[in-house]
Amino acid sequence: MKIEPIGPERATLLVPLLQDLHALHVEHQPERHTPDPEDADLCAWLQEWLEKPEIYALAAISPQDAVMGYLIYGMEDRPALPVRPAERRATVHHIAVTPALRQIGVGKALMTRMKQDALEKGADVIGVTYAPFNAASAALMRHFGLEPVLTMAEWRKDRETKS
Repeated sequence: MKIEPIGPERATLLVPLLQDLHALHVEHQPERHTPDPEDADLCAWLQEWLEKPEIYALAAISPQDAVMGYLIYGMEDRPALPVRPAERRATVHHIAVTPALRQIGVGKALMTRMKQDALEKGADVIGVTYAPFNAASAALMRHFGLEPVLTMAEWRKDRETKS
C-alpha cells in the first residue's frame, strides 16, 4: 500500500468511499444528512473543496491501484486571543476505509502520513470531530493521541414541518 496526495482532478476516485461514509451517517443521524446524494454532485463538491489551498486529501492505494481509503484534512492559522494562544491547526474532516479492508492498518497509515504532512506544514495542533456512534474513528483517533476536549450538541428544525 502506498499513501499519495489526491488533487481535485482525481476527486472521482473518492466518491464510492464517500458514499459509504455518508450512508453510515444517514443511518445513524438521518435528521442531519441528506440521503442518497448523486455521485456527480459529490464529485463536484469534492473537486471544489479540494481546490481550496488549505484542504488536502490523501489516499491509500493498493498494489493493484485501487483506492483502499482516504483522508481529507485542512490547515488553519488561528490567531492568539486573550483566552488561548495562537495555533496552526490541522483538522481531519473525513477518513474512510473500504469496508472489506478495515482493521488491517489502512486508517493508521493514512493518519500517520497526515500527521507527518501536517507537522511539516507547521501544525502544532491536530483536531478531529467524529460522531458519537463511530467507535472505530474514536479508537483510531485515541491511538494517535487525540482525546475528546469538548462536546457539541444541536437542535434541528424538523425537515417535514419546518417549524
